[in-house]
Amino acid sequence: SLLSLLSPPQIVSIILRIMSSTTVPLSIKFGKETISMDFVVASGVKGLKTELEEKTGVPTDRMKLMAKSKGLWKGVLKDDCDLSSIDFGAALSKVKSGALQILLMGSATKLAAPKAKTVFLEDLPPEEIAKVKEPSGLVNLGNTCYLNSVVQCLRAVDPLRKGLRDFGGGTSQNALFVNALKELYQNLDRTHEAVPPTQFVRLTKMTFPQFNQLTPQGQPMQQDAEEFYSGVLTVAAEETSGKEKIEKAIPGVTDDELKGATNLVDALFGMKMEETLTNKEASEEAPVVSHDLHRKLVCNILGGPQGITVNHLTQGISISLNGEIEKHSDTLGRNAVWSRKQRIARLPPYMVVQFGRFYWKATPDSQDHSGVKCKVMRPVAFSGEFDVYEFCSEEVQKILKASRDKALKEEEERIQAKLSGGDVAMKVPEEEDEEAALQAALAMSMETSEPPVGPGLAQNFQGIYELFAVVTHKGRDADGGHYMGWVKAEKQLASTEKIQDTNEANEDWFVFDDDEVSPCKTEDVLKLKGGGDWHMSYLNYYRAKK
Repeated sequence: SLLSLLSPPQIVSIILRIMSSTTVPLSIKFGKETISMDFVVASGVKGLKTELEEKTGVPTDRMKLMAKSKGLWKGVLKDDCDLSSIDFGAALSKVKSGALQILLMGSATKLAAPKAKTVFLEDLPPEEIAKVKEPSGLVNLGNTCYLNSVVQCLRAVDPLRKGLRDFGGGTSQNALFVNALKELYQNLDRTHEAVPPTQFVRLTKMTFPQFNQLTPQGQPMQQDAEEFYSGVLTVAAEETSGKEKIEKAIPGVTDDELKGATNLVDALFGMKMEETLTNKEASEEAPVVSHDLHRKLVCNILGGPQGITVNHLTQGISISLNGEIEKHSDTLGRNAVWSRKQRIARLPPYMVVQFGRFYWKATPDSQDHSGVKCKVMRPVAFSGEFDVYEFCSEEVQKILKASRDKALKEEEERIQAKLSGGDVAMKVPEEEDEEAALQAALAMSMETSEPPVGPGLAQNFQGIYELFAVVTHKGRDADGGHYMGWVKAEKQLASTEKIQDTNEANEDWFVFDDDEVSPCKTEDVLKLKGGGDWHMSYLNYYRAKK
């Protein structure tokens, strides 16, 4: 080999040159800023701090650097730490973002110059105006409000948009449909004016012939928004299979997180459901456990066979996940009554809940005996947050409980520190906030994380989801009426008032009535529980709370 031709001093010299050129990608969190940099390991702690001083204005002697990524140093980085002893390669293999996460604390001594000059709205191109004005609506092309409302809600699912961005399409009907959805989102992003979804509506009717039905007068029939939502996800799942497509939307996702999810849709919306059947007539018979894939939860408004009065979302979900069936028993040699219990064994980053507002009612006395589709007007309340703990499997609950216990302990320690008196009470607010942040960062650098419960979820996720979009239906006719989409604004004010007599933040939302887009508030959305002729929730979209 070539090395055999070199003397020992030459080999050492080559190794030192390689080590001195080794760089590691870092992502430094400093206040509200995130600083990306390639750090030369051989420059050591002094070199790292010097480079950060140039970028942030924080003097090196005031810097406190804590590692958020695993496999680095513990606590605050010391000046005498030998960075060459750290296996940066192993640490990088465990991160999703491709860069090691570090937290920087300290106060800058000089003011930074303005980062951007003032630009007037009228001077911006259309695609930039679309980013700062109210989001654009969709033109109704003839009873297409069911489509418009769902498209606007899914538009707020950023990883889905990322996953579709590089979709190359194909010539199949499904590929053309998904490509049309991608192009529709791109068109919405380019303008603040309403967009006619002509191509997408045409391909929707070609892909799903049931949506091409006409009334006796020759007009397009109103369709079910949930059926359209499920259809979109089914087709998109087929066209986004493969881990490489999932990683475009969820960088660094692992097989351990995916837990069997093989396409982008199931990585974002799919729930692995664990069903347990227990023989109520023969307790000695072993329970039957099986697993299935669901892309939504259902809130049973009718109350199930027990006729329970449903007043809240969680009550209806509990009814739909529990029940009884008749099934053959090997022990008894005949059919028996079994209890059925479904629980979530893999949590998704996004969760959709359908309110069971529509049902089919038999009409044996009618002329055609075909039955009629009815709507349940009953009011069913919901909140801005959705806790899924009680609907999870025992294994998932154990992980969520550990994360919750840890968060509760940290909160108790913070409160105790503030109540302890002494020099803590004498600190000014800025010092107190910095002290609390430092303690939290220290704990973060020392902590061990729980096993993942699903793809794209934060470490130590506690099973809390936040409402970010709603599809509503107005009208008493299940085959008519009108759909609208309600979506939480991407940018919120720094301080938001609470809704009166609640702990809910009254945040900014937009309501999409086809081409008309109007601002609204969280309090307006929470009134969409039903009980009258106004709009009522039909599909609730939740995302994992960070």
